[in-house]
Amino acid sequence: QVQLVESGGGSVQAGGSLRLSCAASGVPYSSYSIMGWFRQAPGKAREAVATIWRHAGTTHYADSVKGRFTISQDNAKNTLYLQMSGLNPEDTAMYYCAADLSGRVGRWWNDGARYNYWGQGTQVTVSS
Repeated sequence: QVQLVESGGGSVQAGGSLRLSCAASGVPYSSYSIMGWFRQAPGKAREAVATIWRHAGTTHYADSVKGRFTISQDNAKNTLYLQMSGLNPEDTAMYYCAADLSGRVGRWWNDGARYNYWGQGTQVTVSS
């Protein structure tokens, strides 16, 4: 059974940094085709933040986080990371780790409906 467990959220002031982690278990890490981070703020739709193709290492970022966030993975630890810097209040949201094993994401890396596994989320709050 696939499990994704996020950690690392918290409260920071604008300009600060956080690193989110997502520990994956249940299937061999090599089974994942793509993993990513999504976020949802109160009253707003879920949006893709960053994704990484597990084997090729190709990354995608939302325009709003380019240059500030970095997605990475540690295959030995079966862990996905999101290093966030230059945080601003607009980054306040629940952040979710997502993964796909089926290979159906394709070019729709930012379409959360194509990811079949999700973590419970970790809250990030940025104050001005």
